[in-house]
This record gives sequence, structure tokens and C-alpha cells, in this order.
Amino acid sequence: MSNPIFAALDTPYLEDASALVQKIKGHVGGIKLGLEFFCANGHHGVHELAKIGLPIFLDLKLHDIPNTVAKAMNAINILEPAIVTIHASGGRAMMEDAKAAAGHNTKVVGVTVLTSLNDHDLGRIGMESNSHAQVERLADLAAEAGLDGIVCSGQEVKAAHARWNNGFFVVPGIRPTGGTVGDQKRVVTPRQAMDDGASVLVIGRPITQSPNPDQAARDIDATL
Repeated sequence: MSNPIFAALDTPYLEDASALVQKIKGHVGGIKLGLEFFCANGHHGVHELAKIGLPIFLDLKLHDIPNTVAKAMNAINILEPAIVTIHASGGRAMMEDAKAAAGHNTKVVGVTVLTSLNDHDLGRIGMESNSHAQVERLADLAAEAGLDGIVCSGQEVKAAHARWNNGFFVVPGIRPTGGTVGDQKRVVTPRQAMDDGASVLVIGRPITQSPNPDQAARDIDATL
């Protein structure tokens, strides 16, 4: 992908999303649609935004028994997404079935540790390892399962890339220098993430909540 920036459109409103994409389409490489958008607009909304001509990243974070996830993947193949997320913590069998059910041109990536979590949060849900070790463990499992790559924060992508040289690494929690962190707990700058091995940068609020989204996307692109 010539431009690694995928703008995260975290809105339930199709018209707002479409208007925003029209503004920024010249300075991003694709658009990420998450649960909020998909639950509100379904297949129709994805089809409408796909008409603009940018690759679609469906960030659905599928996580269920293998058969259910495979059927869900089959159900979205008609949308021809460029990237789809599943939870790597769903296990090897689930990941294998998800990848087998995905479209030929769809990259399936496993979410490792959400960027809204830190080591304290992991301990509270029963994980004894820190976020770095957990990302490495799930990256290895995703590679064994035949996934295309993983989702991890910029703080772990360098180590994950070293373990999986030809993996595809999606990095959310991206904040430009001096940007507001918000509810993210493990963040890096766009340039640092790319230098450390990121394949795709997921950037939401620094672009979508900017008074001038087009200029914000342009400025971030210029740092890469």
C-alpha cells in the first residue's frame, strides 16, 4: 500500500462518514470501519463508502467459536474488504477457520492486546504476562494459524516484526507529536511506528476530529 494511513471512521452516521472521506481521500490509503459504523449501516453502508474508491478495512474483531467466525467471514466476503480483524485470543482453530473462509484478496489480522489496555488492566483480567509478552505470544500463534498479520500497538511492533519478518502489522493508537492521547494507553507517533515495522497506521481522532481533516491527514502523511 503506497499510503499506509487508514482513517478510522468511528461514527454511526453514513452521511457524515461519506462527507469526511470525500475530504481526506487524497491523503489517506484507506478507511477503517468499526463496529459502531457496521452495526448502524451494515452491508449497505460499506458498499456506499466503497464507491469512493479507497480500500476498506473492516475492524469487526470477530471472536467466537471457529464455526461461527467462519460463517461471519463468509457473510462479509461479498463486501471484498482489504483487511478484516479477528481476536487472536480466540485460539488457533478459530484463526485457521477464519482465514480459510476469507476472500482471496482479504488480509486477516489478529488483534493481540487492545491499545486501551496496559499491564495493570491485563492483570485485572487474569493475564499474568505483560502486554509485550502477550503480543509476542499471540503473534507467534497467529503466524502458526496462517493469518496475514496482527494488530498491535507501536510499542510492540518492532519486536513482533523481528519475530515475523513477512507479517502484516496494523498499528492503532497513533498520535502525532503533541497530540491528545485520549483513552489510548500505548501510543507512538506515525513516524516511529513506520520505522519500527508497521504496515498500516490506523489514525482516527487526530484526523476525524480536526477542524481541517484534509490538512491533518496531509500533515501526517508528510511526516512519513
